[in-house]
Amino acid sequence: MSKSTAEPPETQSPARSKALIPLDVLRGFLIGSAELVPGVSGGTIALVTGIYDELIDSAAHVVGAAKTLITGPNRWQGARAEFRRTDWFLVIPALIGMAVAVLTIAGVMESFVSGNPELSRGLFFGLVAASIAVPLQMLPRRTSRQPVIGGVLAFVIPAVLAFWATGLAGGANIENPPLIAVFFAASVAICALVVPGVSGSFLLLAVGLYSTTLGAVSDRDFVYLGVFGLGAVLGLAVFVNILRHLLHNHRWWTLLVMAGLMLGSLRALWPWQSSEQGHSEGAGSLVGPYDPTMGPILLALLGAAVVVILIVVESKFSAKTPNVQPDEQ
Repeated sequence: MSKSTAEPPETQSPARSKALIPLDVLRGFLIGSAELVPGVSGGTIALVTGIYDELIDSAAHVVGAAKTLITGPNRWQGARAEFRRTDWFLVIPALIGMAVAVLTIAGVMESFVSGNPELSRGLFFGLVAASIAVPLQMLPRRTSRQPVIGGVLAFVIPAVLAFWATGLAGGANIENPPLIAVFFAASVAICALVVPGVSGSFLLLAVGLYSTTLGAVSDRDFVYLGVFGLGAVLGLAVFVNILRHLLHNHRWWTLLVMAGLMLGSLRALWPWQSSEQGHSEGAGSLVGPYDPTMGPILLALLGAAVVVILIVVESKFSAKTPNVQPDEQ
């Protein structure tokens, strides 16, 4: 079965209700807010709020339209066909919400994360921990081509790698980075936007560009932001089609890997870390609870409760629309 004949039936979706626009703006705001926090992935929030697959598919169609415009064949007709498959009544409200979050609370979020590290990590620890249930709930029925031991490894190995990788972010901030470094850092970090369990902000923190980038947003440094945006567009264009292919053709394996990455990323969000003595924003050595103790625990419970509520609400919305999964090859 060729890709050209298989794509339209899979990606063509019923018209999205305009009544969902305010909710989708809120979803975008939550995704954008999450991307500002080291250790939290916007993809995790997209999963929890039930728009992950739709966003990936729509992003792939936009990338396909741009590619068709450049390389052909049938540039205009082909691009229009891809744009028609894009769920604009989801994409545009979500992008608006994300932009509002980045432009309005970037400084506030940085102050909260750096000024109240135990409390902020406690909140997001609970949020991400509860969110691990989401990709596991989305798993399609296992077939004979998906052995149990293989599934266990697909979950455990990414968890271990994520746990190890988060310990590398010491996070010494680079005040005046070369723009070429900003470009390539953005192209990698933006990929984390669409992968649950991988934090774009944490990747920026690891290379010393987290505070610099948020500062550029607050200061409206359009040269820095323009270079960052170009890198982000390139990275997303390259990666989104790979991810979409994996979700459509190897969904069982892909969701298990995502869940493992989310589990391993909890290391960065453990509230009590020794690096606080040196005022580092990165993940330090994990230690036992110290003051404050109750605040992070209560906020972790609050974060988990918020995710549970979102899952219940989203399940009621999605119950009306059957989710047709392609067969794995």
